[in-house]
Order: sequence, then C-alpha cells, then structure tokens
Amino acid sequence: MNNYIKKFSFFFLVFALAAGTSLAQDQQKPEDKEAEYTKAITQRADKIVVTLGITDPAKANRVRDIIVQQYRNLNSVQAERDEQVKKIKEQAGDDKLALEAKVKDLDAAADIKVGKYHTEYLSKLSKEINPAQIEKIKDGMTYNVLPVTYKGYLEMLPDLTEKQKSQILAYLTEAREHAIDAGSSEKKHWWFGKYKGRINNYLSAEGVETKKAREEWEKKLKEEQGGK
Repeated sequence: MNNYIKKFSFFFLVFALAAGTSLAQDQQKPEDKEAEYTKAITQRADKIVVTLGITDPAKANRVRDIIVQQYRNLNSVQAERDEQVKKIKEQAGDDKLALEAKVKDLDAAADIKVGKYHTEYLSKLSKEINPAQIEKIKDGMTYNVLPVTYKGYLEMLPDLTEKQKSQILAYLTEAREHAIDAGSSEKKHWWFGKYKGRINNYLSAEGVETKKAREEWEKKLKEEQGGK
C-alpha cells in the first residue's frame, strides 16, 4: 500500500509540474513570446551568417537582419493562415467539402504572399552579397540537405553520367527553393522527400538500379560507422 501511495504521489507531482509549466507558457505575455521568438530567429540567422565569411561587421548585421525579417515574414503568413483555418473549421461544422474548398483558397492566398516575400528576400540579399553566399544561406535555412543528399547520390551511384548528375542537382535545387519558404522543419524535409521521389523515378527511367545500390551503400556506411 505504501508503495502504491509513493507511486501515486510521484506521478501526481510530475503531472503537477507539467501542468504548471503549461500554465506558465499559456500565461506568458505576448511581448515575452515575441522577445523569445526574436532571440531564436536572430541566433539562427547569426549561425548562417558566420558561414559566409563576411569581414565587414556592418554588412554581416545587415544580412542577418534580412534573414531574420524573412523568418518573421514566413511565420506571419503561416500564423495568419492557421488562425483563419481555425475559424473556418468552427464555422463549417460537418461540411467537409466546404471546409476543404475554403482551406484550399487560404493556401493559395498564402502561397502568393510567400512568393512575394521570396522574390523580395533574394533581391535584398543580392544587393549585399554574391550568389555563392546566397547559396550558403539557402543551404543554411534548409539544414544543408541539398549538399548532403547530392553527395550521398554520388557515393551511392558512382557510375552516374554527367547528365544524370546535373539532373539530380537540378531537382534538389528546385526542392531547396521551395524548402526555404517552408514554415517548419517537417515541411522543409517534406519538399526534399517529394523531389527525391522524382529523382528515383528519373533514375529508374534511365535504367539506373537504385534499390540494390542503396542497400549496399547503407551497409557500407554502417560498417564504416561501426569501425570508428
């Protein structure tokens, strides 16, 4: 009985602490949330700018601020879209077709806004830094998935032709262009996943056997990792 009471007391304490944390977050002032968000995206942008090799501190700060503003713009579009979807769901009730149609319209409107921000963002960056540095920013905003994935394909399929390599890189570059506008890590990776599917279909049409090559490559990676 004493053990039961101890366990119950422990789980009650954990629940109370979790509830208290959640309550504290809910009661957090809007200005505090904004300050935390600004700090997070500024740190994220700083990490990207460090990779660019900019020696002028003033220019580095300007580039960082451009990146921060883009993060903020994308977040505002997503937040507005999500809030509108929430309202529509409350109003639509059980009419799923009406809900889907309205959500589709909201997504289309959000895409237009994001496209506008995308163009403005790259234009602002191009006034401060060179194309190679912009490429690094795009990679930084998408967790370097493009170079890592491209390198993986080359290692996995060493007999690829230059034409095939070029097409793989083109697909990954297009995926990254979409991914830099995505509002979450999951969505960014979703874009690359979508284009990996296109790459695999392309290679299959080219007569390249990817399944066996992937299995052998992954086996080799595990062996290398196990030897370290």
